[in-house]
Amino acid sequence: MTSGIYRYIRHPLYSSLLFLAWGALLKAPAPASAALAVLASAALVATARAEERENTAKFGEEYTRYMRATKRFLPLVF
Repeated sequence: MTSGIYRYIRHPLYSSLLFLAWGALLKAPAPASAALAVLASAALVATARAEERENTAKFGEEYTRYMRATKRFLPLVF
């Protein structure tokens, strides 16, 4: 995918879930909210990495080039 949002980031759905988790923490800061945001972030990063391994195995060098050209969650950042 090299058009739309996928031109800039590989995991837009996971990005939106990260924004939701951290937005909820910023809206109502509390230790439990912080723990949930960190837990959600760790789970989403692990899921994205697993998906990238599967895609690399299936699509090979083409997906590796795509990974080099895009960021995982935030355009131009991460």
